[in-house]
Amino acid sequence: MALQSGEKLPMFIGHVWSKQKSRWTLMGLRLLAFLAAAAATLVMVLNKQTKTFVVATIGTTPVNLTLTAKFHHTPAFVFFAIANGLVSIHNLVMIMVDLLGSKFDYKGFQLPMIASLDMLNLALVSGGANAAAFMAELGKNGNSHARWDKICDKFGAYCDRGAGALIASFLALALMLVISFLSILNLKLVNSSSHNSHNNIIALPN
Repeated sequence: MALQSGEKLPMFIGHVWSKQKSRWTLMGLRLLAFLAAAAATLVMVLNKQTKTFVVATIGTTPVNLTLTAKFHHTPAFVFFAIANGLVSIHNLVMIMVDLLGSKFDYKGFQLPMIASLDMLNLALVSGGANAAAFMAELGKNGNSHARWDKICDKFGAYCDRGAGALIASFLALALMLVISFLSILNLKLVNSSSHNSHNNIIALPN
């Protein structure tokens, strides 16, 4: 009996996307996402630059002002560091759960929990990266309408390191997008397999 079109796709995907291949691919992606998010967090948290400016001159004596740019001066950068830190911890925990295997099965709730947590962390890293990117654009170009001056012409090294943290965070975002898709795909394949097995049991003759 020919298979219906709705049944062909899960079987084809299941043939290509084997369980073992799924496991190692996800672990590799999670490791990369962990490294990217952790790098973004560390670079942002350690990012600071101190510069001394001449603000006035009294006679022939310059009056200097020393300023330090730090990430915690901007709430968006604080959220960025927290979001990427949580995403790195999430992927590290998921790797440990995958290595320990069935000890954390939770009676079939493991895959739905993982898929939900992956989507939550995807949204988290997306919010952090985009909030930081907005503030980075403001720091680079300023806003003439609001009379906000740019600072990257004065704190170049600070902005360059911030840009590196943003690149790492957007890489983590892209990896989390792929991880979330694969987690949902795994959940779909397991549900489809369970449904087919249930139908086969019902169809057995007495």
